[in-house]
Amino acid sequence: MQFGLFSVGDVTPDPTTGRTPSEHERIQAMTAIALKAEEVGLDVFATGQHHNPPFVPSAPTTHLAYIAAQTDRLLLSTATTLITTTDPVRIAEDYAFLQHLSGGRVDLMMGRGNTGPVYPWFGKEIRQGLALAVENYHLLRRLWREEVVDWQGKFRTPLQGFTSTPRPLDGTPPFVWHGSIRSTEIAEQAAYYGDGFFHNNIFWNIEHTAQMVGLYRRRFEHYGHGSADQAVVGLGGQAFMAGTEAEAKRAFRPYFDNAPVYGHGPSLEEFTRATPLTVGTPEMVVERTLGFADAVGDYQRQLFLMDHAGLPLEVVLEQVEILGREVVPVLRREFEARRPAHVPSDPPTHASLVADGPQAPHHLVAPARSAADRAAARAS
Repeated sequence: MQFGLFSVGDVTPDPTTGRTPSEHERIQAMTAIALKAEEVGLDVFATGQHHNPPFVPSAPTTHLAYIAAQTDRLLLSTATTLITTTDPVRIAEDYAFLQHLSGGRVDLMMGRGNTGPVYPWFGKEIRQGLALAVENYHLLRRLWREEVVDWQGKFRTPLQGFTSTPRPLDGTPPFVWHGSIRSTEIAEQAAYYGDGFFHNNIFWNIEHTAQMVGLYRRRFEHYGHGSADQAVVGLGGQAFMAGTEAEAKRAFRPYFDNAPVYGHGPSLEEFTRATPLTVGTPEMVVERTLGFADAVGDYQRQLFLMDHAGLPLEVVLEQVEILGREVVPVLRREFEARRPAHVPSDPPTHASLVADGPQAPHHLVAPARSAADRAAARAS
């Protein structure tokens, strides 16, 4: 199972000092956190993509390439790649280039974004967000899987005899996740293509998360990619740890109370009861995280949000150290002990996709199989 971090890259004042880091400091801090993730044995670092203050990650592939040059093992991902307001041609080129630079240590998560004003900045309309996500992603699949593309759609200029360069490393497109909090259409899209489904799982109760993941699993099986429990699932989470629960709450409460997303709303105690946020000891984080699988089934990727709300870099690095040294080893052992043999431990990687060969479903533009196709395959 893969464990890692995701960052939204917010530039937020530290409520205990009143100091706001510069954008330069925040970018450097995100880099330091990614390097720390590899140092303590985590598997993944994922960055968001935003084009509005107070967020800095407007160029994910630039940042991930910089991190790739300083790491050996860390898998580089996104949380989110904006499939709605980013031209699919740019996504195809940029992430294939990143594949080459990183030696294949890259996958990415498609998402629509949750900031309405961004859409018109890029000539798009937020009310067309779902249609954009569907059309743009299908074009992206063609760009990565067909040498020459002739294409005409609704949202961009046509392509005639177009070849995206560079071609994917080893002729193998990156593995893709589709991230969603509440859009059933995105869960359906992930299932149709046999891609991964990532539920953010940081604001909603576990019953909602289980409902969304359950829908994806059922549709994954419906489209012939495997049994529902073999579907590729990732979850988010939040944690802040200390030696005692009281100590953790005392240290984190000022940051929670003033956080740009959920500050000045529910109390810390109310929010930790209603959502996956865990503020307490490492043992509490282990217990809470193991409970996710009880709700959604055995899954393959767990990412934690830890560098937000103005937390100083030194505090975040300490949290990552605790996560990597004390929490994740226990989670690896316990998750694998409960996992059935037929359920994959890890999501697909570049190495596993290359090993599957060029005839594998991953290389098809539309790999979903109809009921008739599946029946014919069983009969043969």
